[in-house]
Amino acid sequence: MKFPDEPDSLCTLSIIEPIVQEVFELDCKNKLEEDFLDKLEIEDKETKVFHVARISKKNFTVGQKVLLQHSKLKFFPGKLRSRWLGPHVITKIFANGAVEIQSLKTKNTFKVNDHQLKEYRKGFQTEPIEIMYLEDPIL
Repeated sequence: MKFPDEPDSLCTLSIIEPIVQEVFELDCKNKLEEDFLDKLEIEDKETKVFHVARISKKNFTVGQKVLLQHSKLKFFPGKLRSRWLGPHVITKIFANGAVEIQSLKTKNTFKVNDHQLKEYRKGFQTEPIEIMYLEDPIL
């Protein structure tokens, strides 16, 4: 390969133009990538705000009746089997989210996380139904 005699001939447009074009394309790709990452970050923040707003806050008080989640029924709990044990009564609430509860059946006390509890709502009171026969039954 021969080197040119004139130093100006090295800097011709035919050599510089593809390099400038490549640098320009890389710069455009970097800007597009940065814009995409910025939009993705904004979308992640909006999604987080959306989900955090829908988390229900549980406010328990001492003496309140609660149900405890039965954590051993994760895989195949059965069609009609309840996932909740109880009712239990709250005896103490700790600052870190732990709650001390007491079973009404066995009177045992133990600590659990408040995420495993839900408020106990007593079912409907049913009164005995009076049956009235229209005809006297034949014995």
